[in-house]
Amino acid sequence: MDSDALDTFLAVHRRGGISNAAKFLHRSQPAISRRIALLEQELGVPLFERVAGRTRLSDAGRVLIPYAERAVAAAQDAEQAIRALTKQNAGPVSLAVTGTLADGRLSTIMKRFARENPAVTLTLRTATSAEVSDLIRRGEATIGLRYNVDRAGDLACEPVLTEALQVVCAPEHPLAGKRVKRLAELRSERWIAFPETRGRREIAAAHVFALFLTLGLGEIEWTAVDSLTAQKRLVEAGFGLALLARSHLAEELRAASIATIAVGDLAADQDTVLVTRRDGFLSAAAERLLDTIRRNFAGRDGSAPEDVRKRTPARKVVARRRLA
Repeated sequence: MDSDALDTFLAVHRRGGISNAAKFLHRSQPAISRRIALLEQELGVPLFERVAGRTRLSDAGRVLIPYAERAVAAAQDAEQAIRALTKQNAGPVSLAVTGTLADGRLSTIMKRFARENPAVTLTLRTATSAEVSDLIRRGEATIGLRYNVDRAGDLACEPVLTEALQVVCAPEHPLAGKRVKRLAELRSERWIAFPETRGRREIAAAHVFALFLTLGLGEIEWTAVDSLTAQKRLVEAGFGLALLARSHLAEELRAASIATIAVGDLAADQDTVLVTRRDGFLSAAAERLLDTIRRNFAGRDGSAPEDVRKRTPARKVVARRRLA
């Protein structure tokens, strides 16, 4: 069982069949079919089955998936490690980020990195936080940037920023720029948030609702909006309030198109985390990108990365609520 066979197996699975896998791998369909047949013969079990005209994993295929992903990723590590011996300042680096982190700050990071490392091919793709972890795990991305620590043991997570979440409103709102003692004073407002979606670590409507329940405030009226930009436009238009990180509001706050409401008993924050594969190979270029990201996130929102990394168990008793 070699890495090419496993890579072919993964391509058939991810692309939904022999034909699409052949196009993706730039091989003929008979070659792909033969490669899968040889792998199945070696393992002694079928890896795929046809159901209603579609190619689906067999039970054995589902068992093989995580092992195949790790094996292919390890082979990629080995190849990159060997190439790094002769090309320290070149090569590909792939960055996967949660969609709402693909902002002006990330654009600045990528421009600086590209300028300082012209021989490095840097690519970017966006995904949910859970998908970012999966891309790193499968070796399809080198570095990930997502919300909150992934507890999986095969990933290394490094918090680089902790941001307090703020209640935001339209500038014309009666409470714009003011302070209320308790969140309870905002219970009659309409709230805007992301819909509950697996793998999303932005502030979903269910999380806002849970925050009110935690404080014993009961139900609130909320609207699910699956776009950060759309949320901000609705807030600007006076359609409702939202709970957002300050970095998401930099442009609007400068333009005074959005205002904030300080809330005395609200203490919720959100971590931004760098993700890599634990013990996976990182080229010199990848290490430089990590350093560039760290430097650009350091000190934001009053918290240096090292302050975040030095958290102790006592942190749990502080009266702050972290929204997952």
